[in-house]
Amino acid sequence: MDILQDGISRSISDAPPAHYVVRVELFSLLANNSIEKYVSEKFEAGGYKWKLVLHPSGNKGKNIKDHISLYLALDEASLPHPAWEIYVNFRLFLLDQNTDNFLVVQDATGKERRFYKMKAEWGFDKFITLKEFNDASKGYLVDDTCAFGAEVYVCKERSRSKGESIVMVKDSFTYKHVWEINNFSKLDLEFYDSKTFNAGNYEWKIKLYPKGNGPGFGSHLSLYLALSNPSTLSPVSKIYAQITLRILDQKQAKHHFGKANYWFSSSNHERGASRLIPLSYFTSQYQGFLVKDSCLVEAEVQILGVVEALS
Repeated sequence: MDILQDGISRSISDAPPAHYVVRVELFSLLANNSIEKYVSEKFEAGGYKWKLVLHPSGNKGKNIKDHISLYLALDEASLPHPAWEIYVNFRLFLLDQNTDNFLVVQDATGKERRFYKMKAEWGFDKFITLKEFNDASKGYLVDDTCAFGAEVYVCKERSRSKGESIVMVKDSFTYKHVWEINNFSKLDLEFYDSKTFNAGNYEWKIKLYPKGNGPGFGSHLSLYLALSNPSTLSPVSKIYAQITLRILDQKQAKHHFGKANYWFSSSNHERGASRLIPLSYFTSQYQGFLVKDSCLVEAEVQILGVVEALS
């Protein structure tokens, strides 16, 4: 006979769970030893790996009290790729040791639950009240021993539509790179690149136009930060970074700089200032930017966020 409550069906079965059982001895010591959550070993069902997640005193993260919480969790490593999703019917079990039958808890409507990377756990916050569980006449806890179980049936699988994931970075690290440029007056190419350096798991380089670039050509020194290998990024991938490009004052430490936030991508991989500093000011003997025909250029890079394809 099924008992329906809050969209949950509770019934009795004489058949044990088909896929996995967790037997717990000295159950009371879980709570006594401050074990708020127990995650079982992986088990296989329907071609995927799963785990049972038990909260012996209720799921504190959801403010559940006076109940046992029990969930089925998908092992994400068993997914073929991040955009994969699985539709599942599942039942969770609790052994009645007095009758050798099982309490079976499941969704009352038989609704399939969708498991995927961002939602890999489903189950029951209020699987059973602790009062009923501890009642010796019910047979669920005998000699401080109990057994939970699971049946998992995969109904369908599919790959979600393509999309993107935006991940912002909290308390991000600031990377610095200094480039010494000698014999500045003899630079005759349109631009020069620094050695490649790493910042936030990406390769970068500083790009200098000694005679200026674009609107700054002929009047200003132009300086940019560029991705070293933009072709390695997918068309969806983007990097949001705060960058500071600085010409160091070697005499008075009155450095000249520009600072801004930019999106970098495979199609927009070079950002900076076409008019960073007037050439007449940069080359002035009264300033400390060019000393003995050498200058120091510094780049600061702080990764604030990244966008990646979901599949």
